[in-house]
Amino acid sequence: MKKARSIFFGLAVMGCMVNAQEKKLEKAETKFSNFAYAPAIQSYEDLVAEGYGEEQIFKNLGNANYYNAKYIEASKWYGKLFELDNADIDPEYMYRYAQTLKSLEEYGASDSWMNRFKEAKANDRRAVQFGENLDYLDRIEANSGRYEIENIGLNSKVSDFAPSFYGRDLVFSTARDSGSISKNIHKWNNGSFLNLYKASRDGEGNFLEVSRLSRKLNKKTHESSTAFTKDGKTMYFTRNNSNNGKFSRDEQGVSRLKIYRATREDGEWKHIEELPFNDDSYSVAHPALDKDESKLYFASDMPGTVGESDIFVVDIHADGSFGTPRNLGSKINTEARETFPFVTDSGVLYFSSDGHPGLGGLDVFATDLKEGEFGKVVNVGRPLNGEEDDFSYIIDEDTKKGFFASNREGGHGDDDIYGFTETRPLDLKCYILIAGTVIDEATGELLANASVKVYDDQNNVVSTSETDADGAFGMQGDCREANYRVVASKSDYDDGEKAFVTIGSKDATGIEVVLGRTVKSAPVGTDLVKYLEIEPIYFDFDKYFIREDAKVSIEKVLAYLREFPNVKVEVRSHTDSRANDAYNIRLSRNRAKATAAYLTAHGIAEDRISFEGYGETQLTNKCSNGVPCTKEQHQMNRRSEFIVVE
Repeated sequence: MKKARSIFFGLAVMGCMVNAQEKKLEKAETKFSNFAYAPAIQSYEDLVAEGYGEEQIFKNLGNANYYNAKYIEASKWYGKLFELDNADIDPEYMYRYAQTLKSLEEYGASDSWMNRFKEAKANDRRAVQFGENLDYLDRIEANSGRYEIENIGLNSKVSDFAPSFYGRDLVFSTARDSGSISKNIHKWNNGSFLNLYKASRDGEGNFLEVSRLSRKLNKKTHESSTAFTKDGKTMYFTRNNSNNGKFSRDEQGVSRLKIYRATREDGEWKHIEELPFNDDSYSVAHPALDKDESKLYFASDMPGTVGESDIFVVDIHADGSFGTPRNLGSKINTEARETFPFVTDSGVLYFSSDGHPGLGGLDVFATDLKEGEFGKVVNVGRPLNGEEDDFSYIIDEDTKKGFFASNREGGHGDDDIYGFTETRPLDLKCYILIAGTVIDEATGELLANASVKVYDDQNNVVSTSETDADGAFGMQGDCREANYRVVASKSDYDDGEKAFVTIGSKDATGIEVVLGRTVKSAPVGTDLVKYLEIEPIYFDFDKYFIREDAKVSIEKVLAYLREFPNVKVEVRSHTDSRANDAYNIRLSRNRAKATAAYLTAHGIAEDRISFEGYGETQLTNKCSNGVPCTKEQHQMNRRSEFIVVE
C-alpha cells in the first residue's frame, strides 16, 4: 500500500510537471502568435534548456530571430530544425536557412540549400533567379568597391534608420528618447517605439543639431520612413494604424502600417491625413517620390502582393488625388521581402530585398525604371551590402553622396545610419551572356580564331567576338526580347549561322555554329584528288571497271564539277609496272575512258571531259620493272587522276 501511494504520488508530481511545461509552451506560442517575438525567444530558449526539442519550437525560434534580423541565431535554430527526423518542413524554411547561412559567410552551404529549395519550388521566382545566376557572387564582386562608407555622428545606442532628404537636412526614424516604461516598449524586439527626428546640416554636409519633429507627427505609435516634396511643403510618412494617436489593431491583433500625408503651413505640419489606398487589413509603408512628384512608390502586402511585401507605385494627380496602386511586377518583386524604395531624379529605383541573390539579410538593389521590362536588377555590391540587413538607401546624384541603414557589426546601436560617397557609377544596362562554340562540319573539330558576330532582327551588329583555342566564344548582348542570329566566319570556310531568341535577362548559352569548308575553283594543273582531299580512284589488277569504293570519291569530283560548271578536266589513268609497256598503255587508256564515261553518265558534258592513259610511265613509287614490291605497293600505281586543264 505504501508502495502504491508512492507510485501515485510520483505520477501526480510528474503530471504537475507536464502541465507546467505545457503551460510554458502555450504561453510561448501565445507570445509568438501576438508578434511578441523578443519575449517569445526567451520563453522558447527556456523550454529548450529544459529538454524540449519539438519541431514547432525550432521553427518559431528560427522565425522569431529571423524577423528580428538576428540571422546567426536564426541559422542555429533552423539548423536544429533540419536535424530532426521525419519533420514536415515547408520549403520556405529551406530558403530562410540558406539566407541565414550567408550571415555566417557559408556561401557553399547556402547554395546547397538553395538547390534543395529550387527542387522543391522550381517555379518560385527566387529559385528561378538562383538557377539563372549561379555566378551571383562573381557579379556582386564586379559591382563591389564603389563606395566609401562612414558611420555618421548622429547615431544612438538604439535603432536609427530610414534617412530621407529634407532640403539640406536629414530626417530619420529612431527609437531614442522614447522612455523605458513598459507601454513604450515594443514586444516585437524589446525596443522603444519609433519617432521622427531631424538632423540639421551646414552647407558642407556636417551635422549640427538633432531634434525631434513636431508632436503632431510623433504619436504613441511607430513613425518612420518619410518622403518630402522639393518645396518642403508636403511630406509622406509611415505610421501604425491608430485611433486618436493610439494603436488600432485588426482582428488578428496586428496594428498595420499606413502612409500619411501632411502639409506645412506657418511653420507647422498640419492637415495630417492617411492615403485612400490604406487599409486596416494590410500594411502600406516607406513612401518615395519620383523626380516630378507625380508618382509615389511604396512597400505593401496588399492584395496582389507576390511575397511578404512588394514594391508598388501609384499616380498622384494634379489635384492631389491618387490613382490605383500598381505592383511593379516580377522583375522586381519576389516571394520574399522587397521594401524601402527610393527613386533618383534620373529614374533609378533603389530598394532592399532578401529575395534577389545577395550576401545575406536585406541587400540594396537597383534597377533603371526607364529600361522598363528590359531592365535588370543589380546588387550594388560590397561594402555597402554585407551579411546583415542593409536598407533604406538614398543618394544625391549630383554630389554622389547618400545614406543607408544597416545592423552590421561595429555600429553604435541596433540599426545605424551610414553615410557614403559613390566613387564609381553602377552599370544598370541589362546584359546577357551569349556563348557557344564553332565547329567544323566534316570533322567535328572545334575551330579556334573564328570571327563571331551577333545580329539583331534589324540586321544590326550588336556584339562581336572571336573563338578561343577551344573553339568557344562568349560576348555580351542586351536583354531586349527579340530574334537574333550568330554568324561565324573563318578563312577557308563558308560562313555559318545559328538563330536564337532572348528571353528577358536569361543568358543564351550552348549555341553551336557549324562551318563547312569552302570549295574554291582549283587552278589549272591541279589534281582534284589532292585538292578535294579524297581517296584516290584505284583499280583492281588488270581491270578497268569502277570499283564501289572508288564511287565515293568520284561523287565528290562530280559535286565539284557541278559547282564550277566552267571547269574542264583531263582524266589521267595509270597502271603498275607488271605486263609489257604497250599492254599497260592500252589498259590505262581503258581505265581513263571508263572514268570519263562515269562522269558523263552522271550529267557532266562530254566537252568538259578528256582522258588519256599513261601506262606505267608515271609511277608513284619505286615499283618499276624488275623491282620486287608488295601487292599494296603495286596498288598505289593503279589509279586515275583528275587534272584541271581549263
